[in-house]
Amino acid sequence: MSGYSRVAITDEAGELLRGLTQQHGKLMFHQSGGCCDGSAPMCYPVGMFLTGPADVKLGELDVGLDDPIEVFISLAQFEYWKYTHITIDAVPGRGAGFSVEGPTGMRFIIRSRMLSEAEMQHFGLGQRT
Repeated sequence: MSGYSRVAITDEAGELLRGLTQQHGKLMFHQSGGCCDGSAPMCYPVGMFLTGPADVKLGELDVGLDDPIEVFISLAQFEYWKYTHITIDAVPGRGAGFSVEGPTGMRFIIRSRMLSEAEMQHFGLGQRT
């Protein structure tokens, strides 16, 4: 394993995901591109949100479950975000309407930063323009 990843998770979000997995089974994320819930990371039971050729897998999150949680983004949005590292966090608040954390009193958010030069090289990206 290289140690490089496009996506990470905070301890708070990992704890929430472990509880939600007990309720809903295996989960996955799709980074929303806007509309009703802004750009919130949307969490769904696996199979409820179908991904396809128009989606990019950003990575997998190890939160201490049997299976990692996959994270996707649309290909069109990825073109805007390809130089960005995303960290999924959980904070108090009303969750997104279609995301499974909605009724918990917590919500998933993203925290982002630009990729380092080493990360860009690892992912095959040239200089930022």
